[in-house]
Amino acid sequence: MTGKTLAAGAFTLAVLAAGNPASAQSAKESLSAPDRQFVMEASEGGRTEVDLGELAQRKASNDAVRQFAQRMIADHGKAGQELAQLAASKGVELTTQPSRADQREKDQLTRQSGPAFDRGYVKMMVKDHEQDVAAFRKMSRQAKDRDLKEWVTKTLPVLEDHLKTIRQIEPQLAKQ
Repeated sequence: MTGKTLAAGAFTLAVLAAGNPASAQSAKESLSAPDRQFVMEASEGGRTEVDLGELAQRKASNDAVRQFAQRMIADHGKAGQELAQLAASKGVELTTQPSRADQREKDQLTRQSGPAFDRGYVKMMVKDHEQDVAAFRKMSRQAKDRDLKEWVTKTLPVLEDHLKTIRQIEPQLAKQ
């Protein structure tokens, strides 16, 4: 999360406070523990998708993989900015560091090149998006916070389309 994103969240809260103190207070209400945990994990996962997309832009040998990676950068970047603003409005400070597992996966992928990189990246994207879609579906039903539920519901179809697309790319790489 960038300082710019944090500033935007603070600006939103300042505008709310100036215009309607009751709205500002409700915007600053804390999330439930499960909602907060989901926000943290979704933020970290989205940032990882962007990082891996940037890596794939540099290393992929397959055009479909590079195009998918560009979409990951754009879509997860946009969703991440929206989530960062939501988190800031709820008083949630997001980490900017990848988890050890995410860093390990990125390091492993970095050592690959050519078709092996493409297959590794696609396999990782299928697995990650299967997990993401399942988590977002669950959260679309269980989120307590109205704003979070709205963001999840808006983001879920994008993730489902990512999963559909990457599953269509996967068999193409078996031929390489």
